[in-house]
Amino acid sequence: MAVGVAVASQGGQYNGGMTRLVVLSCMVAAMGGVIFGYDIGISGGVTSMEPFLKKFFPKVYTKMKEDTNISNYCKFDSQLLTSFTSSLYIAGLFASFFASAITGAFGRKPSILVGGAAFLGGAALNGAATNIYMLIFGRVLLGVGVGFANQSVPLYLSEMAPARYRGAINNGFQFCVGIGVLSANLINYGTEKIKGGWGWRVSLALAAVPASLLTFGSLFLPETPNSLIQRNNDHHKAKVMLQRIRGTPDVQAELDDLINASLISKTIHNPFLNILQRKYRPQLVMAIGIPFFQQVTGINVISFYAPILFRTIGLGVSASLLSAVLTGGVGIITTFISMLLVDKLGRRVLFMFGGIQMLVSQIAIGAIMAAQLGDQGVLSKGYSYLVLALICIYVAGFGLSWGPLGWLVPSEIFQLEIRSAGQSIVVAVNFLFTFIVAQAFLTMLCHLKSGIFFFFGGWVVVMTVFVYFLLPETKNVPIEKMDMVWRDHWFWKRIVGDYESKESAC
Repeated sequence: MAVGVAVASQGGQYNGGMTRLVVLSCMVAAMGGVIFGYDIGISGGVTSMEPFLKKFFPKVYTKMKEDTNISNYCKFDSQLLTSFTSSLYIAGLFASFFASAITGAFGRKPSILVGGAAFLGGAALNGAATNIYMLIFGRVLLGVGVGFANQSVPLYLSEMAPARYRGAINNGFQFCVGIGVLSANLINYGTEKIKGGWGWRVSLALAAVPASLLTFGSLFLPETPNSLIQRNNDHHKAKVMLQRIRGTPDVQAELDDLINASLISKTIHNPFLNILQRKYRPQLVMAIGIPFFQQVTGINVISFYAPILFRTIGLGVSASLLSAVLTGGVGIITTFISMLLVDKLGRRVLFMFGGIQMLVSQIAIGAIMAAQLGDQGVLSKGYSYLVLALICIYVAGFGLSWGPLGWLVPSEIFQLEIRSAGQSIVVAVNFLFTFIVAQAFLTMLCHLKSGIFFFFGGWVVVMTVFVYFLLPETKNVPIEKMDMVWRDHWFWKRIVGDYESKESAC
């Protein structure tokens, strides 16, 4: 049996604690975050490399080098260029629904395996690309991989983790996204200096490294007890697995809740229709609202296009890539801080603090660029560094809040009978709006100019108010008892409570 730190059952908590098996399994599964982050960082970096632009996007390259009259904000405005970045996310959107079926029918582990294998194939195709069609088809394969991984990994982490550590473990997914982004930025900074102009191939092909670790590591992952009961109704096998991952033989209370949740889930034949019922209304609103808001913070604009954005304000290629490394490092550090604080301070406090921090920095960036950059000008070195510092403050706010919590909260709020479908909706909404924002950003930058930061800042105000009024605190609540937070909430109890009263009357 795995060695663990025993925790007595109290205050709704189950027996057991953190074990080596949980830690190792979650480290492997969280590699799904590394492949996601690596792609975010790599795609933004290679699109700022001149040999890459010259080969695949010659019109953008010519416009950037030769058109001296074009606005700073419009140099990279190309729908084909944004299609390269955003094609991954539309593929991921559709893949997430297939992932839901596989995750529910065959378990979390096979879905993680498929995600790693598809991403591995996409990395190989991108690294060997000779034309735009190979490049975008490779991106589609990467999207399938990310779609499967993002659907299954957060579920896996939440189901494996003890309730009192669930926030920290699930935030490990976003921490790994940050590791992927930083690794990609460092690699881009190095490969841009390779003579001969083929460094971009190395950047794209090295995505195979984290994909290989995820693919082969997933072969050795244990399946979650929740999935074992849901799929096979094998209570003994689930109990043995639960004892292994909790490090204690006394797991009956948690097992009973898993069995009860499974019995309810087996009465549901179409979870995508069932999630529309009124009793699941709070979860459905969060499944749509949280991933939507996560994208309209503007973070993926910074992540995808950081080097392009830094070139817009007058930095060179190498300086732009190095600046992206800096912002990636800030993201990792603050996500790690969030991991340490989320189960102590709670989700809502971090959402509030991070939202205010992002808003202030976005307003400041927009104001400086409006006053100092202009259409054909260049920011002075001092203002360029100030904008870079403010972007780091913005990334830090996201790393504390909407980055990790945007994945944590949706993965922990669904009852077992709608969990796989709910997570698919989260991933699909996330990818849909990632696609829309990525596809529209360069055009928006061209037309809104510095106003782009005020646009995203306005959404940060809306999402902070949304969390304050509508999101209950979920820290330390066992995942199989999460429905009680909605019944106790000042607003949602009017909807969920009324529904349950009418059900009881019938």
